[in-house]
Amino acid sequence: MLNLILEPLSFEFMREALATAILLGILCAVVGNYLIVQRMGILGDVIAHAVLPGLAIAFFLGVDIFLGAFICGTLSTFVISWIQSQSRIKVDVAMALVFSGFLALGIMLITLLKSKLDLHEFLFGDILSVTTDDVKRTIIITVFVLILVKLFYKELLFYTFDPLGAQASGLPINLIHFALNGAITLTIVASMQTVGVVLVVSLLIGPGITAYLLVKELYQMMHLGAVIGVISSVTGMYISYYLNVPSGAAIVLVVSVLFFLALFLSPTQGILTRPEIGHRRGRLLSQFKSQNPK
Repeated sequence: MLNLILEPLSFEFMREALATAILLGILCAVVGNYLIVQRMGILGDVIAHAVLPGLAIAFFLGVDIFLGAFICGTLSTFVISWIQSQSRIKVDVAMALVFSGFLALGIMLITLLKSKLDLHEFLFGDILSVTTDDVKRTIIITVFVLILVKLFYKELLFYTFDPLGAQASGLPINLIHFALNGAITLTIVASMQTVGVVLVVSLLIGPGITAYLLVKELYQMMHLGAVIGVISSVTGMYISYYLNVPSGAAIVLVVSVLFFLALFLSPTQGILTRPEIGHRRGRLLSQFKSQNPK
């Protein structure tokens, strides 16, 4: 048993991949909770696909493709906010338009610029190809975002649950809004190599909604979600190693399995274990006994 755990660690690429997966399991869970609370889970999917034009342009210019991805992902959130503020169009419709528009632009740029960008790697992830520089970048992003969340937790909490109240109290809600979107974009950019843009939303949302079924407070969701994110990432990496399957898909499947376990077995909200189920069973048993006396 111990050998099964230690064998993958004998390879440097697995150690670097596991380190990256653990960092992103924590980061995605913390940032993703804000998307869950604001009912904006689809925003992660929009940003994840909106980075494609930035990848194509950065690759063509010979600059860091992750810089291009961050700029383009941030731009997409500005466009969504601008459409929402300048018209009666609802945010979900604006996100759908930006999603399709940026994705189409990315595909067109890749064709026009004759880019040799490996789309498969960015769409589906390839964590086993991470380098030491990638690990360092992930550490910097994770520490930076977590420090900001810690420092401005109260302000973020107020804005997340009551944006109008936060504005009335004098908080710079526009700055908070774009800072939060920037943190989400950074998280997605950091996660592209792990699970890819197609599956990144699952890593952002899955641990948080699993924790939501088990605890009540936001800070508890963050802590438990981070634990679930780490467990999912490490377990998925070992499944990927031993079964020779894509690591991103393996991680997301573990996230999904843990969610459904919580959905069915959560002590307070589980489909099979919620208190009213027990009361209903008790009433049915009482009726059965009264109708079938010995």
